Amino acid sequence: MRNVVVTGPPRADLAAATALGELGVATVHEGQGRTGYLGPTLRPAWPGARIGGTAVTALCWPGDNLMIHVAIEQCREGDVLVVATNSPSTDGLFGDLFATALAQRGVRGVVLGTGVRDVADLREMGFPAWSTAVSAQGTVKATAGAVNVPVTLGGQVVRPGDVVVADDDGVVRVRREEVDAVLAAARARAQKEAVNREAFAGGELGLDRYGMRGRLADLGIEYVPYEEHAEDRP
Repeated sequence: MRNVVVTGPPRADLAAATALGELGVATVHEGQGRTGYLGPTLRPAWPGARIGGTAVTALCWPGDNLMIHVAIEQCREGDVLVVATNSPSTDGLFGDLFATALAQRGVRGVVLGTGVRDVADLREMGFPAWSTAVSAQGTVKATAGAVNVPVTLGGQVVRPGDVVVADDDGVVRVRREEVDAVLAAARARAQKEAVNREAFAGGELGLDRYGMRGRLADLGIEYVPYEEHAEDRP
């Protein structure tokens, strides 16, 4: 690892990041071809938060949050701090004091491939956090890492300036260069789902709306009256 702090990386358009956050993780994930999802292990510290922002990344050593302190200086309004470690760790690298410092800078939330603590305080503050663990285990501030370099979480590479969207469904990454196209696709999907939702509320079935009835026989699915099916039972 090169111990480096990269300053001033290009960021995706903040208005587009905000709009993606409003659409939500599932819609954005579908809109970009079911890619960029950081996996089911990243869970919100408290329910109901929904954010979209531009990534500032920090690469730390396990049990060491020095580089989060370094990364905070590089954060600005509309950012999301994304923290990874260079080997697995569940230690509580992040808590309410970090959240206080980030909130003061207008940061929208944090995503950690490690542990978070002070969950009750984060909830009371309304500061959004996603992590792979909740742990009271503390950390040291001793080992150099890197800031604003590509990091990997859930098998996905997050680069500084990419858009990060997070809600109760998890976290998804949108590459900075693809934000406009993904936003258009996600909006189109949201509009289509709104039409389908209205149809379902009116009693229409997915079998008919999605044209699946004709496929059932091809798949070998039979409709059998209960009396006949009951006779086949031992």
